[in-house]
Amino acid sequence: SMSSEFDEYAHAKKLVARASQRKKDLGSVENPDGTHPTVEADFSSLPLKADHLQRPCWTCPDGTIYLEAFHDLYVQAYDFLVAIAEPVARPEFVHHYKLTPYSLYAAVATNIDTERIIMVLEKLSKNKLPHQIIKFIRDCTEKYGKAKLVLKHNKFYVESESPQVLRELLRDQVIAQARVKEDSANVEEHGFSVQVKAEEMKENLQLLEDEESEDEDDDQQTNKKAATVVSFQIKGEAVEKVKRQAIELDYPLMEEYDFRNDQINPNVHQFDLKPHTRIRRYQERSLAKMFGNGRARSGIIVLPCGAGKTLTGVTAAQTIKKSCVALCTNAVSVLQWKYQFQLWTNIPSDRISIFTSDQKDTIHPEACVLITTYTMVSYTGKRSDKSQEVMDVI
Repeated sequence: SMSSEFDEYAHAKKLVARASQRKKDLGSVENPDGTHPTVEADFSSLPLKADHLQRPCWTCPDGTIYLEAFHDLYVQAYDFLVAIAEPVARPEFVHHYKLTPYSLYAAVATNIDTERIIMVLEKLSKNKLPHQIIKFIRDCTEKYGKAKLVLKHNKFYVESESPQVLRELLRDQVIAQARVKEDSANVEEHGFSVQVKAEEMKENLQLLEDEESEDEDDDQQTNKKAATVVSFQIKGEAVEKVKRQAIELDYPLMEEYDFRNDQINPNVHQFDLKPHTRIRRYQERSLAKMFGNGRARSGIIVLPCGAGKTLTGVTAAQTIKKSCVALCTNAVSVLQWKYQFQLWTNIPSDRISIFTSDQKDTIHPEACVLITTYTMVSYTGKRSDKSQEVMDVI
């Protein structure tokens, strides 16, 4: 309904406003004597560390980070900064990045926790991390990512590593009323289900770790038990309400789909990459962010023109192997996507359908890939019988 759309938009605006305020607070830099600088972005007074020549970055109090592109540690620093900050400019010798609430949210989404961000940034920085930066990182990442909304076996679960987080969420009446009591054998003292944690890919976590820390990590891996998470089920019809209430509580829920353990929804038959298909390194890394913990994360992959976004999307769909809708901008793009699916994968012709004003293929009753346009799906007027039939199937 129109009222629920406005309600959802209001909650989204609240999340944006909260991030904007944090960004604004970070931007109001003061001099040591409490006065505001008269020259914008003058950080010449930042005290350097004794070994600053061995470190590749300047980290400024307003969230600006400058990276020496000629430094020996450039590659490691670049990988880390791309994960936690937004690139602003990349001229030949010094690259410019900016810490923002959204870049830090993205970092947390790939299991880079608060302390790791601060620790590695301190390690890379020529100057001691300004207290404003540490506070900004903590404020942005303290609660974000601490709880997830996970789709498993066609049921929705709120999941966290901390029972305390779930108890705090359940203090809200809306979330408490959405909870579904389960009969589970593996339940902890507070009534939450306990499962083994979906571990992040090592590549996503290996950010400028030296050999000693790697050895320590190997020892810890040998000795420690598998990490666990706790969760509770919520009603499917109450998912949007729970998401909105979580935003109110400053606990935005990251969304994941546990597709590997989904035995309910059928796979698309023979949906495999062809032997000649090769994805580039940056495409592989984009997909690693999406599937890094063995689940499919909800999010956006941003790549420049000509970088092979279609192949990245095809590979993502093929990895999940479930029914998929590809939304394109126009009918020409629909045909291009169908061609790319057939070029790079073995998907049978009856498992890939087109839905445009000119072509309305039959949709396979089990599982398939459907390629259409935003306009065809969002149209609110009276449809033809054939179009309405396809929409009913969707």
